[in-house]
Amino acid sequence: MAQTRIGDVGRLAWFPSSRMTKWFVLVFWVLVLAAAFGPAGKLTGVLNNEAVAWLPADAQSTQVVKQIEAFQSKNEFPAVLVYERPAGLTPADLQAVTAQVAKFNALDPVKSESVGPIPSQDGKALQVIVPVDAGDAGWDSLGATVKDMRAIAQDRPAGLSMQVTGPVGFSADSSDAFSGLDGKLLFSAVGVVIFILLLTYRSPVLWLIPVISAGTALFVAQAVIYFLAKDDTLTVNAQSSGILTVIVFGAGTDYALLLVARYREELRRHEDRHEAMAFALHRAGPAIFASGATVIAGMLCLLVATMNSTKGLGPVAAIGVAVGLLVMLTLLPALLVICGRWIFWPVRPSYGSVDHTRDGFWGRTGARIARAPRRTWVVTTLLLAIASLGVLQLNAVGLQNKDAFYGTPESVVGEQVLAKHFPAGAGSPVMVLANADQAAAVVTTLKSVEGVSAVADPITRGSRSLINATLTAAPDSDAATNSVDRIRAAIAKVPGADAIAGGDTATRADTLRASSTDNERIIPIILAVVLLILILLLRAITAPLVLIATVVLSYGAAMGLSALIFRHVLGFAGADSSLPLFVFVFLVALGIDYNIFLMTRVHEEAKEVGTRQGALTGLAATGGVITSAGLVLAGTFAVLATMPIVSFAEIGFAVALGVLLDTLVVRSVLVTALNLELRGRMWWPSALARRDRDLDAANATAPEDAQDVQLEPAH
Repeated sequence: MAQTRIGDVGRLAWFPSSRMTKWFVLVFWVLVLAAAFGPAGKLTGVLNNEAVAWLPADAQSTQVVKQIEAFQSKNEFPAVLVYERPAGLTPADLQAVTAQVAKFNALDPVKSESVGPIPSQDGKALQVIVPVDAGDAGWDSLGATVKDMRAIAQDRPAGLSMQVTGPVGFSADSSDAFSGLDGKLLFSAVGVVIFILLLTYRSPVLWLIPVISAGTALFVAQAVIYFLAKDDTLTVNAQSSGILTVIVFGAGTDYALLLVARYREELRRHEDRHEAMAFALHRAGPAIFASGATVIAGMLCLLVATMNSTKGLGPVAAIGVAVGLLVMLTLLPALLVICGRWIFWPVRPSYGSVDHTRDGFWGRTGARIARAPRRTWVVTTLLLAIASLGVLQLNAVGLQNKDAFYGTPESVVGEQVLAKHFPAGAGSPVMVLANADQAAAVVTTLKSVEGVSAVADPITRGSRSLINATLTAAPDSDAATNSVDRIRAAIAKVPGADAIAGGDTATRADTLRASSTDNERIIPIILAVVLLILILLLRAITAPLVLIATVVLSYGAAMGLSALIFRHVLGFAGADSSLPLFVFVFLVALGIDYNIFLMTRVHEEAKEVGTRQGALTGLAATGGVITSAGLVLAGTFAVLATMPIVSFAEIGFAVALGVLLDTLVVRSVLVTALNLELRGRMWWPSALARRDRDLDAANATAPEDAQDVQLEPAH
């Protein structure tokens, strides 16, 4: 066969594919991986789980955290220990608990005196409030302190129960749930990827190449993020660190699947595997790059979020995808050409062999859709729209502590015991900071606010005073949130007080409002960015608008079905306020990948054979690999559903369901039917739209048998 020139495919496609430079690529990444291995392992050491790292930057609760240092550490949180004897407390109970309080005060993280023991009015319970300073380690360090307090409390009279609850108790249980998160997610994601790759490739060795490449991308990304976090350029917390693993393995493996599928096609057309890879990169590379750019742009849109935790996730995920994209376009092709055709064993794609993918399931599916495209897209759209109505059942207004975990951890049991014997807001007061000269007026105002059961005397440091107000409602309830609103409205009217309210309940209120604001602000921005990328990629307006509409419809259906399953099958009490935004970001930014994979292939084929046949060829050629890619991404996000934290489980389930819907229904059925219905109008106003009309006119005058659907691609 004639020798292929570099200019036929471009130098970028040749670099990782040629006989010599493939070794340079391999050596480069080996050196990078060796340098990254150490820093990547240190990432957990620079995670910032302080309260300020999660809260909205301009919220009153954040300002209280920053100003509270005059009175206590900004990382000081109350551990509420509740002791109960249903038959009534004894003098020995009070004596034992009093002795334990002295031991609590001696613990290193306890910087100030504990409060209590405080007996309940019914004489059946005692309450002790221990101020715990989490230090720079944030809530991750609280689990060890809680274990120490439980060990001290072991020495108590028989029949006297004890639970640790309050902010420290819940943080400790959350810390236990997140313990080993990165390792669990990594091994689970690798297991899912290996299983699906084995099913896809039916090769005992080929799966190693994508997994090695994805692992390399993850370690390098973690190292880059470590250096940025170490220098305080980037704020990284446990949430973003965990999601990074899922995104890099999910998106990276998707890109690997697309490239390997195109490489296998080209191996049947080129005797030299280096040429085959160069053509595979030349043809699939732009789609992979566009997909990665879309995800990166979508993630970076999170930088406009008001929630610090959401804002921090954006660049972390973008860096992970960017490194994954670079690895999959350089290291992966180099490894594949180094290994040769044998890596596909036992079904090696030999030169000149027939590719049967176009005779397979997706080829037959396209032919069936072609018989009635209008009916297909109308029915599919109606079904997805009906599924979207389930979103009315979504209660994304935050989860109470008792609903935030699978099962009933000790902190939840303690909260229930506390509520039986003490005011529901005991242990988690609203912290009001005011100018010292107006503290007395603020105290008087607080006592008159509905929902406040008690107001402590002011503590003054310099020109500011701290006033703690106990609520009648549980601190994580809607009633308590409403009480905070009333408190803020009341203290704002005290002249010269400059009063602000914070604390756990205030943080919950600010988080809910910030999440709602982020939803309204970020979702339209992401849609606009993705639309612009699609317009530039496809050089059309109709197709990008259609694709955006289908992805939004897919998102609505996924959220609607998820809401119904959460409420009526899994029995979840509600959803985290960040769920709609996170699911939207992941589904639109990652889900649009599949439409890009399909439509770039349709666009390529339509230039030669028209949109009708191009749509069928594109579906037949990409259907299998996109389905596999969707299963990989859905599987990796489903790993989040194994976490004992309800909010993580909801994100994982909803994204996995949305990816499956997008892969199996929206992209394969709905988009293909719309391609067949709109034909050349999909590419308006580009020249391809006019050329497609000419091809249609030519087909109309061709013999009838020449108009039959052909699935062989143009070259």
